[in-house]
Order: sequence, then C-alpha cells, then structure tokens
Amino acid sequence: VGFGSALYKWGVSMPSMQRTGIDFGDIMDLERSGEEGREELQERSPLSNVVLDMVAEHFPNPVDAQPRRIPTVWRGDADTDLAESMQLVDEDGEVVFMSTDISMDPHAGEIATGRLFSGTIEEGQELYVSGTAGTNRVQSVGIFMGGEREEVDAVPAGNIAAVTGLKDAIAGSTVSSVEMTPFESIEHISEPVITKSIEAKSMDDLPKLIEVLQQVAKEDPTIRVEINEDTGEHLISGQGELHLEVITHRIQDNQGIDVHTGEPIVVFREQPQDESDEVEGVSPNRHNKFYITVEPLDDEIVEAIQLGEAAMNMPELERREALQEAGMEKDTSQNVEHIFNTNILIDETKGIQHLNETMELVIEGLEDALEDGPLAAEPVQGALVRLHDAKLHEDTIHRGPAQVIPAIRDAVHRSLIDARIKMLEPIQDVRIDVPSEHMGDASGEVQGRRGRVDDMYQEGDLMVIEGIAPVEEMIGFSSDIRSATEGRASWNTENAGFRVLVDSLQTEKISNIRERKGMKQELPPSIDYI
Repeated sequence: VGFGSALYKWGVSMPSMQRTGIDFGDIMDLERSGEEGREELQERSPLSNVVLDMVAEHFPNPVDAQPRRIPTVWRGDADTDLAESMQLVDEDGEVVFMSTDISMDPHAGEIATGRLFSGTIEEGQELYVSGTAGTNRVQSVGIFMGGEREEVDAVPAGNIAAVTGLKDAIAGSTVSSVEMTPFESIEHISEPVITKSIEAKSMDDLPKLIEVLQQVAKEDPTIRVEINEDTGEHLISGQGELHLEVITHRIQDNQGIDVHTGEPIVVFREQPQDESDEVEGVSPNRHNKFYITVEPLDDEIVEAIQLGEAAMNMPELERREALQEAGMEKDTSQNVEHIFNTNILIDETKGIQHLNETMELVIEGLEDALEDGPLAAEPVQGALVRLHDAKLHEDTIHRGPAQVIPAIRDAVHRSLIDARIKMLEPIQDVRIDVPSEHMGDASGEVQGRRGRVDDMYQEGDLMVIEGIAPVEEMIGFSSDIRSATEGRASWNTENAGFRVLVDSLQTEKISNIRERKGMKQELPPSIDYI
C-alpha cells in the first residue's frame, strides 16, 4: 500500500518509510509548513520512486503473465501466429503494442508509452494505429529509467516502450505492424461529473491553450474537452473539483499559460423510474408512425455496459450471453438493435416493410432524444427503449430524416415522461482522516452537504470518517474542511455514480438547469408527478 499526493509529487509506502526514515509525524509537519515542506517531501520521497518500487515488486513477469492475459484482453483469433507470438512474448514476431499513456516532452514531442506484447519496435517502422487510416512512422524508441526517458536502438517484446511518431495514437490504441483485431478498449466507468469553462487571460495564448487542451484530453481519457457552440467557450469536464484543479495547475505551471476558469457546473442525468404505456410518435407529414415504450434498465445491465462487457462492436452471441448473465431476458437480448451510452434499443417489430433501410434514422432520432432528456436536456441513462411497431410510407422521400427523426425523438421523450423520468445527481464516496478532537467538525462538514456518514473508526492516531455526498455540495469542500480542522485533515473522494435527487429538490434543480441553458421554464403539462 502506498499513498501520497499526485499534485505535489510525493509518496510513501512502508518500505519507503523504512528506507528514508520519514514517518507520519514528519508528513503532517511538512504538509503544514506549506510549499517548502512539500518540496522537501518530494525531494526526500518522490512519488515516482514509490510507485516504481511497488510495480517492480508486485507486477508479474510478462513471460509468465501474457499466456493467460492475451485471451482476456484480446478477442482476435486464438489459433493464429499472431496470438501465439503475443503469448510467447516473441521478439521476432509481428509488432503488437498497446498505448496506455500519451505524454508531451518539450524536445521529443508526443510520447506514446505502453506494453510491447510481441515483436521488436525500432526507428523507421511504419505501424498501424487502431481506428485510424494509414500508418504512422516511428521516429524514436526508448525506455524509462526512473523518470527519465532513454533513447535506444530497439525495444523487444515484454518491455514498456516509449515511442515517438505515433501521432494518431491515444490512450488505449493498439499499434501493430499488421492490421489486426485491436485489444479490448480501456474502459472508464467514472464519467465526467463536473464542468468548468476555461479561457486564456491573453488572446495571444489562445492557440497554445487549444493545443494543450487537446493534449490533455489525449493524456487523460477521463477528461473531456469541448467547445460551447453558443458562447465559444472551451469547456473542460472531469471527475470532480480537485481533478479540474490539478489539470488547471498543470496548464498554468507546466505550460506557462495564464488561464481563467468559470464557476463549476455539475453534470446531472435523467432516468426513467417505471415502465411506460405504449406511445405513438407521428412524423410531421403524418405518413409515418412509431410505437414505443420505455422502462428502466437493471443496475447490473448498466454496469455490464459501463465495463464494456456488452457492446455493439462485439460478436452478437457474446453480447447476448453477457446481457443474459447481467439479468436480461433471453428474448429481449436477441433483439438488441443499438446501445447508446447506458441505454438500449430493442427492436420487437415483425416484418415491417422498409424498416431496415430506415433504422439508421430511427437510431439517430433515439440518440438525439437520449442526449437531451425531456426534463432539463441532461443525458438520459439506464433506459430500455422498445420499438413495438412502425408504419412507414412506401416512398423514400416521405420517410427521410426530417420525418423520422422528429417522430422518434417525440415518442421517446413522451415515453420517458410516462415512465416518470427523474433527475439523478452525481455522488462521491468521501474518506476523511483527522485527529479525534476534530472528528465532530469533519463529520459535520459532510452531513451539512446533504451527505451521509456511514462509518467512523480509529486507524493509528487518527479517526477515519467514511461517507457519501453529492458532487454539487462538495464544491468548496477543500477550503472548508481545512478551516474546520485547522488544516489537520487529509481526505479523498471517489465518484460513486448517480442517485435519484430527492423529490423536494427536483423542481428547483430542473428549473435552475433550464434557466442556465436558456430553455423555457415551464415543463410540459404531462410532467405532473414531480
């Protein structure tokens, strides 16, 4: 076990504490002494050394690990020479490399770091990057010696390689010397739950900021960067207030760009609570009709989708089995037409003429409706949408995008309302380590934020408080907990998904979000259950 600060780059473990002589008292004293203390901590016990020692101690040898890992992380043909080469860690085989990190070096440029499963990677090779066209030319290869990258002539299979020239690679890309089935993608269950606008204080820095934001998004897949089309602002979304603070700190200190960030905006979700009656969606020209119901998905099925265990890009039989294992009925799993975020479309129609050629528009209308829910235009999650029947005009021109998409969007939204859709708020698990004399103040900070304290126990000289709290209420927690405990508390938070917002706050929250987005304040009359 190790712990420390990613922001201030110090870390400790039991072996490192024995080696450096640093104890918990030293850590508390140095942290309280401010910037100079943190710099001393970083110098005496660098986080990179602690993590590297743990990796060397506990990670298995690739020669032992790859024969059992390959069938788990790769869904290609197990009987091919390529599969055998990866399992044997064959340095003479085809190059197969998985990029797990993208970083920027001021001299070398973009560096893709990851595991080399087979082959030998060297300068000048032309390699394919999964999901992109053409090849990328390797400019240099290296390995890391501690925190330093050392260039070498070649890196054989089994090593962690640091490669430049792979301009199309992102974290999770499969890079290879032959076109191949890519590895299972890196899935991140934790979705971004908080958003801030970010802008350069000087217009001269704007091009550099755009470049840095694009790089940040490649380096950290849990960060989402987009442009607000209405205001032109750059929006950056992450796992919480601290996550965005760290990113902003890196942009300012590492890249030298002075930036201004807006007030944090929490991302909510909308989810159906019951099964709806069948709803008819009619196209503007009245020639096309769709009959739809909506019901909530089981949590186990939502989790299977989030983990990548059930996806449209996997073989149909595997997807069916994964959904059935998560609790979906067999007949339903056989009719899955589309999966969008954590929502599923089931096609239960029988022999509808022209539906196959119209299904692409049906899916587009579905995604449009689920991207902006009917309550506050927040994303919908955990919805099972069933298409029971459809009546389509024979002439293609009368069942085009302008007819089908609005009909589906309207039907899905009215079905969601009939299924008593409600707002969900993101929540976080909270852990606070604090001296016993400040335990009451610390637990009060959680409970005063609509939070819940689940457990309190002693660990060494400190009391540990564990609980849960809404992300929105945790904004400003860092400064408040420091004030309440005289700076003697340490804490961490971890996203714990979403929960239904209490009924007493539903109307107020919906109204606030609609006002912020410039939407009409009046809800449709059919939303009378909140």
